Amino acid sequence: MVLVQETEKETLLQSTPSAPRRQRPLKSAIIVILVGAATLVSTWLARERGSHTSGGLAEFERCSIAGFNRTALEGIEPIKLPEYLERRDRIARALYADGHDAFVAEPGFTFKYLANVTSFEWESWEPEERPFVLIIQPMPSPDNASLIIANTTFLIPAFELQRALDLNIPSATPDIQYITWEEHISPYLVAKDFLGSKTSLVADDEMRAFILDGFTSEGFRLTPLIDSPEVSAVKAIKSPAEIALVRAVNTLTVEGIRAVQRCAYYGVSEIEISQTLDKVLESAGMEPFFDLVMIGENAACPHCSSGSRVLHPGDMVLIDAGAHLHGLSSDVCRTFLLPHDPLRYQRPMSADTKRKFGIWQAVLDAQTASIEKMVDGGPASEVDLAARAVIEKAGYGPAFTHRLGHGIGIKAHESPYLNKGNTKTSLRTGMAMTSEPGIYLPGDFGVRHEDIVLITENGTEILSGTRAKSPWEP
Repeated sequence: MVLVQETEKETLLQSTPSAPRRQRPLKSAIIVILVGAATLVSTWLARERGSHTSGGLAEFERCSIAGFNRTALEGIEPIKLPEYLERRDRIARALYADGHDAFVAEPGFTFKYLANVTSFEWESWEPEERPFVLIIQPMPSPDNASLIIANTTFLIPAFELQRALDLNIPSATPDIQYITWEEHISPYLVAKDFLGSKTSLVADDEMRAFILDGFTSEGFRLTPLIDSPEVSAVKAIKSPAEIALVRAVNTLTVEGIRAVQRCAYYGVSEIEISQTLDKVLESAGMEPFFDLVMIGENAACPHCSSGSRVLHPGDMVLIDAGAHLHGLSSDVCRTFLLPHDPLRYQRPMSADTKRKFGIWQAVLDAQTASIEKMVDGGPASEVDLAARAVIEKAGYGPAFTHRLGHGIGIKAHESPYLNKGNTKTSLRTGMAMTSEPGIYLPGDFGVRHEDIVLITENGTEILSGTRAKSPWEP
């Protein structure tokens, strides 16, 4: 009603002979034009710099958790008993193929992989000086002499036998046996008596030097895991159950980073982003074990720790994060700008933003080139060299300071290792590995993209969801 009255009053005023009143529409139009122009400029600047404003740390956490896409969790289950038995049988068949008598490991990631026991579950107080050793030997199956299966034995201090039995190591009778040693007798001599003439051992890469020396002192010949290609490939080639878990945990970690990017605000610190990302991942039942959040010039250090540096307009943010889900690992990285805006790259940019976008894109192109070289039978070195060639062509060769990537599974870093000198390792179907090229400019900023790639019979599959699309849509 008021609006109509004011409009009618304006019309009456305009229709009278009073000349000064006739200038109001013109003045109003000028004001509207000026306000509109100012709005367009401020909108452009907001898009250029990022329009995020602070709602506080609590709101940042709430927004990130609420926006976290958890659909990758659907249908995911832990590794089941038959998988552990099959892993040990695969080790046995690999030993037979490589011509070795046994494989040995102590509590650690490989022990977890084969026996579902972590080093912490065995020795929660400190690393134990008394050897507890897994020994796997190849043997013919009682049902089929042409089929090689695992003979699994644990070398254990006699007084710790009950504690070992209580670990409920996955087994199928009579799959597992225990040999005990008294503390006044050398455990390596007991192993010698047990294995007899079988002296060719493949040693897991996590075994401590004093245990290796103990086996050597009793005449065993030790081969490092990396020098036994078939045995080394057992963990590197993933089963369908492992692939499903690697896909889930890495996709979820990427989605966690994306949730944080959509909700971040200027003034938030690296450590606050890191702590918030932990809470996001924990909300899906994951166990974060590292996240590196580096802003601006700090991102020029590939693996520096999160600190007190706060986010300002125009800052690049690099987040490298890892978590565990049912014993499998994630290790992914995204580099981004604020705000989240899928179409931002299509609009005009400042010279500084255009430069950052160009470097960001060069790293993505390098990642694409590396993925194209991930083929069955291809050398690990070629994957690194392909990415390095793209970055060198862009003029930033010396700024790519690390290898291209590594295998991933129960460990975040495992074989195969993708560096330009690794000409001996051939990639195989079923291997899952990272592609993580980077450009690091000290005092300025850094960029790294990291995704998980599976070699399949038909090419490759990204196991970390979708790759980054732009700095505003990572």
